[in-house]
Amino acid sequence: MRKIFIASIFLFCAACSGKKQNGEIYSEKSYIMSVPVEVKFYSGDISSVSKKAKSIIGEAKRISDEFSYNEAYSQTSYVNKNAYEKWVNVDMEFINLLKISKRYYELTSGGFDPTFAPLWPIWKEAASKRKMPSQDEISKAISKIGYNNVIFDEQALKVIFLKPVELNLGGVLRGYAFYKIAEMLKKENINEKLSLDIGANRLCWGEGKWSYEVASPFDEKKIIGVLNFPSGVIVSSSGRSHFVEIEGKLYSHILNIKTGYPIENFSNLIVYLPDIKEDFISSAALAILGKEKAFEMVAKQKGACAVWIDGAGNVSYFASQDSLCKWEKPKKFKIF
Repeated sequence: MRKIFIASIFLFCAACSGKKQNGEIYSEKSYIMSVPVEVKFYSGDISSVSKKAKSIIGEAKRISDEFSYNEAYSQTSYVNKNAYEKWVNVDMEFINLLKISKRYYELTSGGFDPTFAPLWPIWKEAASKRKMPSQDEISKAISKIGYNNVIFDEQALKVIFLKPVELNLGGVLRGYAFYKIAEMLKKENINEKLSLDIGANRLCWGEGKWSYEVASPFDEKKIIGVLNFPSGVIVSSSGRSHFVEIEGKLYSHILNIKTGYPIENFSNLIVYLPDIKEDFISSAALAILGKEKAFEMVAKQKGACAVWIDGAGNVSYFASQDSLCKWEKPKKFKIF
């Protein structure tokens, strides 16, 4: 999530596609939550889907404006400036995001921690200079981190920090945006076939054949496989590049905040869900658990499947018993 993500440039390449219906595809693009956002309508009258597309983009922007770490007037910025040793007022939506973050924090035993801010400049500089930070730097940063210092009162809608920590909810915001937008689509009875891209994460709405192409972590022009599914949500841990090269060695783009270091032997985790709920588990949080535990969690999700790509580019696929998602490995690499 703040982020747990530490990386340089966006190299991940995946495609979620649907066949055209009733003419041309209508598309709206934006840049929200530090990633490209695009909604495409594959069916419906252009004049009517235009308004719907703008509403979808608008909801994603609302969530970003309200809760992003980098938005100066967001609730998150307000809380970070005022909540140390003092209760501050927030709304229920902010509390819900704190509850989701707490679940990730507890599930990963602190590996996922939205108060990771002190580690951010250390690894950002390490990636820029390609020089490993010292253990002393890491230890000092970790001593200033701890989601257990964030206390919230769900009834009173208040938050307080016991230590001068900073919240960054970016690790949950993109998945949360999918949840809120899916709820909006259901409420407004939007039946047109559409896809929504938020970075490497995608919502494919409407029954039919959908596919998500997965690229090699070492060459974004090479497709190593395709996920095929009827409809649903794809959440990918690879929001930016897969690796950071430091002192000649490749390191994962995801940090385990408990240790302060990148998780080992990992490239990407892609999870398919036929539907997304508010209490979903992000692929980045699952990645911190390791492949076996991540797949155990996926097994508990009805209709889900997952693709794990390790640091050497080896692929492992898992699907829950009732999943309609299928992994198709090409006989030869597909090259763009």
